[in-house]
Amino acid sequence: MQLRETLRNVSRTFAISIEQLPLALRGAVTIAYLLFRVSDCLEDNDQLERGQKAELLRLWAQALRGIVPVSSLIKMIAHLDESDPEVYVARHADQLLDELHLLPETIQETIIEHVHRTSLGMARWQEHGPVINTEAEMDDYMHEVAGRVGYLLTDLFGWYSPIIRKRKPQLRPLAREFGLALQTVNIIRGMRKDYERGWIFVPRTFYEPLGLTADGLFATENHDKTLQVIARLADKSEAHLHHGLNYITSIPRDHYRIRLACIWPLFFAIKTLAVSRDNVHVILSEAKITRTEVMDIIRNTTLMGWSDSWLRSYYSRLLAARKTQWSQT
Repeated sequence: MQLRETLRNVSRTFAISIEQLPLALRGAVTIAYLLFRVSDCLEDNDQLERGQKAELLRLWAQALRGIVPVSSLIKMIAHLDESDPEVYVARHADQLLDELHLLPETIQETIIEHVHRTSLGMARWQEHGPVINTEAEMDDYMHEVAGRVGYLLTDLFGWYSPIIRKRKPQLRPLAREFGLALQTVNIIRGMRKDYERGWIFVPRTFYEPLGLTADGLFATENHDKTLQVIARLADKSEAHLHHGLNYITSIPRDHYRIRLACIWPLFFAIKTLAVSRDNVHVILSEAKITRTEVMDIIRNTTLMGWSDSWLRSYYSRLLAARKTQWSQT
């Protein structure tokens, strides 16, 4: 498996960030990210039934611990279409584990611990079912699929940097919020797609007081009420994003590559949120920002991301932006 090529096939935007990291971190984060994508595949693939997904996720968690051979998982997903980059990663999980075991033992244990916990959390949510009742449940789900990623990255950054290691007690709560920020934006921009595959990640307490049902969120006659729900989700996302910004400004300026690797996904999310807020099209299709907008963010932050005051100003400017153009990166 060519890790760099596989990473780019699975996610162009996260590949940009990961490839920015110092070389000593890049390989470990690449492997960790791809291992998480195995879990994502088992959670999301449309060819798998919900009960089967929970079973496979638990099997994957055992394979990570070496309790069962990973070949037992690979055999059970051999029927999935490997032209899907995420399926390709899952069906080559044995090669990923081989790459993992070349890393320092401390890093192996850290990565396995977090991917294991995320996989079990995903399994629990598959058994819970496709309806989120409260904001607390939404946060619980997002913690399992994204907050734990923040913990992992902070642990890896701390392994690399003694300064970051000393700041871990301050950074870990912010890392969780960072993960929740990105996942809340994903939920907003992917509302329609998730609905079509049978999941509603919007809490019932956000839409039922408006007289809406889960299906009614997507009905043309309810657009005004649905926009109120989107606005509430956007407000929630902004609160998490603010903590994400604090996470970045807590990373020392002389670790500029780590800062940039964190800046880019956060600011891509900010721009996506600006596109989605007050925009009825978010319930008709998936919200994405353009390649030009991605490159503008990369260029601007590469030049000025060392400045905390500039980052806060740029953050505010992006959040204030509104547009109705929808396009695909």
